[in-house]
Amino acid sequence: MDILQLWELDLIRTIQQFHRPVLDSLFRAITFLGTQEAYLLVLPFIMWCIDFRAGARLIIVLLVSSYLNTDLKDLFQQPRPFQLDPGVKLADATGYGLPSGHAQSAVVVWGGIAAWLHATRFWVAAILLIILIGFSRIYLGVHFPTDVLAGLAIGAGLLGIFLVTRQRIQRRLEQLHFVIVMLLAITIPIALILIHPTPNAVSAPAIASGLTVGLALASHRNAFSVEGIWQQRLFRYVTGTSITLGLYFGLGAIFPAEGETFYLVLRFVRYWMVGLWISLGGPWFFQLLKLSPGQTGKL
Repeated sequence: MDILQLWELDLIRTIQQFHRPVLDSLFRAITFLGTQEAYLLVLPFIMWCIDFRAGARLIIVLLVSSYLNTDLKDLFQQPRPFQLDPGVKLADATGYGLPSGHAQSAVVVWGGIAAWLHATRFWVAAILLIILIGFSRIYLGVHFPTDVLAGLAIGAGLLGIFLVTRQRIQRRLEQLHFVIVMLLAITIPIALILIHPTPNAVSAPAIASGLTVGLALASHRNAFSVEGIWQQRLFRYVTGTSITLGLYFGLGAIFPAEGETFYLVLRFVRYWMVGLWISLGGPWFFQLLKLSPGQTGKL
């Protein structure tokens, strides 16, 4: 344990002097807003009910961030505070600590949403939420302050790159032949997994592959429309999210557990199906049920 970690542990203990059950519950709720499960609830809502393209772009940049975060955690192999002092543990967490995935993804997702909505009040809300999510990780004893600061910095860098390059990349992709897009959607995620074949490193490339395959297939048919009365949008979201969570949790329950035969392969299949459902299966299902008012041209 180095001097910086000792100082940071003392800071965490100082913060936790004020901890109470009600504050513990509050910060666990706040920390949930930086989890994979929270984004499974938020981003499909944007994609299916508000803006299909904006939702897809936000999901893709989140997946890039998630894969990079996993790589960096395994590279630095930084312990978490409660692994050095079990007394500071107020929540569960697995894997290494640096950089904080919650802080990094919070900047990418909530900052990305604020940039998309393009209004000062949304930036204020996003920045406040990002700060609270980062602080919650320190309060709960699952991250050092330096883990959170690193996550915030990396997330800000990724968000900046995304905002600067998104239109240029989209134009380049639209110029590619369908077969090329499909090949890239399959080969790049598989290559990333082969470079780093761990369970956490499988998830993001698998969703990205399923999502982009679905987007490529959808581009060859008339696009699903997000328009409609609020009851249609609500029913879209409820039914679509129910199936998304069914795939995510249901397949996770019936597929092999970590360490069993074919675990990584079927983990890829599970997350790939989630991505395909969000980009293609859900919109097709909504049109089948006439929950979409019409078709609005190519994606």
